[in-house]
Amino acid sequence: MAVFDFFKARETQAPEAKASAAGPVMAWHGAGRVAWSPRDMVTLTRTGFAGNPVGFRCVKLIAEAAAALPLVLEDRETRFDAHPVLGVMRRPNPTQGAGEFLEALYAQLLLTGNAYVEAVGAEGAVPVELYVLRSDRMSLVPGADGWPVGYEYSVGGRKHRFAVGEEVSPICHIKSFHPQDDHYGLSPMQAAAQAVDVHNSASRWSKALLDNAARPSGAIVYRGAEGQGSLSTDQYDRLVSEMESHHQGARNAGRPMLLEGGLDWKPMGFSPSDMEFQKTKEAAAREIALAFGVPPMLLGIPGDATYANYQEANRAFYRLTVLPMAQRVAAALIAWLGDFSGEALSLRPDLDQVSALSAERDAQWRRVAEADFLSVAEKRRLLGLPVSAEGEMDD
Repeated sequence: MAVFDFFKARETQAPEAKASAAGPVMAWHGAGRVAWSPRDMVTLTRTGFAGNPVGFRCVKLIAEAAAALPLVLEDRETRFDAHPVLGVMRRPNPTQGAGEFLEALYAQLLLTGNAYVEAVGAEGAVPVELYVLRSDRMSLVPGADGWPVGYEYSVGGRKHRFAVGEEVSPICHIKSFHPQDDHYGLSPMQAAAQAVDVHNSASRWSKALLDNAARPSGAIVYRGAEGQGSLSTDQYDRLVSEMESHHQGARNAGRPMLLEGGLDWKPMGFSPSDMEFQKTKEAAAREIALAFGVPPMLLGIPGDATYANYQEANRAFYRLTVLPMAQRVAAALIAWLGDFSGEALSLRPDLDQVSALSAERDAQWRRVAEADFLSVAEKRRLLGLPVSAEGEMDD
């Protein structure tokens, strides 16, 4: 009899639900994980530059400062005042001047870790025009040996391929160091991506708080006449409807609430964790500035006392961030442009004209000028000047 009862119980059970065996694994894999924004170039540029004031200011500050540096072109003996390379650098193309061209170049490098310059009209001489191409549209085509054999530029489903052969490449690819990628660079925006997410989320939270009359939320407590603590379904729906239509949003900020039938409003004050919220946002802003190498003092971020004054912070900004990037980009450009003309040239920022470094340059010039044991030629070398014929003969 017990055997028949066992089979009868099996027949009355609910039918077995069919599901993927991998479902629980995927559910556990994603449980409790933080939702970060995508790390592709387009998304990072939108959220970290166009949608974040700290990231925007960091990129603009570095790119504008580096683009404003005066450049000097020279070989071993001569500093040029007029040269085809200087001509194309001063007027790269009909739509851009030197400042706009270099600012776009530095900005692409900061946002994506890669910068691409196209040469136009180069036939055995210096190119006639130079263009900065968008990094998110460019892709490198590696060959069988791993070296690039071409670059593909894609716009709206159409592609143009720049072939890289034995002649000088029509594309100059400047990239930042990336320890895990052989062909593309790592941008500061990628390193600051998590801090950007935190800062953007904090801004959205602040906006929502302002929409709620800049007050924390509260609780409506119900106590019935006979001590019951629950509302009926109709009463609950009516209360929710009135709250949504008459007391939510910036339009209803400060509007008095009329409670009836045993309802009582209990406001909730800010907890200590809420009071620390602004400090979290400031810490995220400092992390973004740290990734780009911009002293937080220059961005107006409070709570940073690393540098004694603004002038010292500005000097460190140029020495540690602007000049290294400008020198690296200038060296890459002149090595590429020199291949067209076959000349051994040097292109570098003129430190004598950087106002932020004037105190350092004055001290250096004074020390070199007072060194009587040095010849004129040696003094010129120490100051980064080309050696003239008279200097070579001077003892």
